[in-house]
Amino acid sequence: MRVFLVAGEPSGDRLGGALMEGLKSLVPNVEFSGVGGPLMEAQGLNSQFPMSELSVMGLVEVLPKFFHLKRRIAETAQAVLDTQPDVLITIDSPDFSLRVAKIVKASSDIRTVHYVAPSVWAWRPGRADKMAKVIDHVLALLPFEPPYMERAGMECDFVGHPVVNEPIASDQDIQKFRADHDLGDAPIVLALPGSRRGEVERLAPIFGAALDEFLKDRTDTRVVVPAVAHMVDAVTDHIKDWPGQPVVVDPRKLPSDKAQLQKRAAFAAADLALAASGTVSLELAAQATPMVIAYNLNWLTTLIAKRMVKLDTVTLVNLVSDSHAVPECLLEDCDPKKIADALKQVAAAPDAQNRAMATTMERLGRDGEAPGLRAARAVLDRMNA
Repeated sequence: MRVFLVAGEPSGDRLGGALMEGLKSLVPNVEFSGVGGPLMEAQGLNSQFPMSELSVMGLVEVLPKFFHLKRRIAETAQAVLDTQPDVLITIDSPDFSLRVAKIVKASSDIRTVHYVAPSVWAWRPGRADKMAKVIDHVLALLPFEPPYMERAGMECDFVGHPVVNEPIASDQDIQKFRADHDLGDAPIVLALPGSRRGEVERLAPIFGAALDEFLKDRTDTRVVVPAVAHMVDAVTDHIKDWPGQPVVVDPRKLPSDKAQLQKRAAFAAADLALAASGTVSLELAAQATPMVIAYNLNWLTTLIAKRMVKLDTVTLVNLVSDSHAVPECLLEDCDPKKIADALKQVAAAPDAQNRAMATTMERLGRDGEAPGLRAARAVLDRMNA
């Protein structure tokens, strides 16, 4: 069996790696090709080009890279057509992935699967209808998504999120992490200003100012900043003036499994986290780390987004748990003072958020079959139906 996969950012790489592992357990002779990051490469993928080239977010932010991305779309689609896989699986990054699928569908009958349903329940509901023209089957991360996809004419299976099947860091893991980074018994605040260069450039100054305010009466608290490999140098440069003697967690010299263990230990060691909006909220919830979510965008993208988004919360923990337990400081509210106030609020009363995080993990399938295996089984079952 030949499978061509396309992922465009770290969260997609994570999903792709788990899916590939599941496919390998069910189809021992499976062959992989495509585009992905270190976790997919660890499962046997030789990426056609660095996945980091596709890690761009925001309508305005994409414009300077438009022609380069257009060339990569054409190159990737041609690689699919040359390979003639049994299935093309695109993972999130819809602006790139669905353009590849469109070209492939126009020239072949290759089966197409998209992993991560578009959030049509939040904004641009018409995307499902457009997607149905080029996608046969959708793998959904959230339990309420399949009906939206099926109404548009696609097959859809809820497969859960790989985060629920990841190990919880042990006390021994946490103590080793503290010792390795000379943190002693100090309270820890985790800071996660994003995995993309544009995010870090926008959010790092705001996060630094918010932490400066929050830590005024917490002089013994240390700041820990886990970074993705391609952003370590940029993150290190942007946080050099932050308070809390920040420690950057660098995964570059570690095997992927050790890097993931170190990241989980960092999350579990923290008393509190300040994070950019995204799937990181689920990673924090998996380690039971209370959080505040903050995010802003280019001013024009902000204007457009405010007109299109239909929800009053964007954090996955809030959405899955049907709560507003995780405070959000978004767009014009992404302000150091407001963020610091939210951090103080959560630090003083984390119980409601702890309940919401536990509910989220339960609803996403914790203690059930591994989501990567469920996704792999769904792909094969639909192909053989």
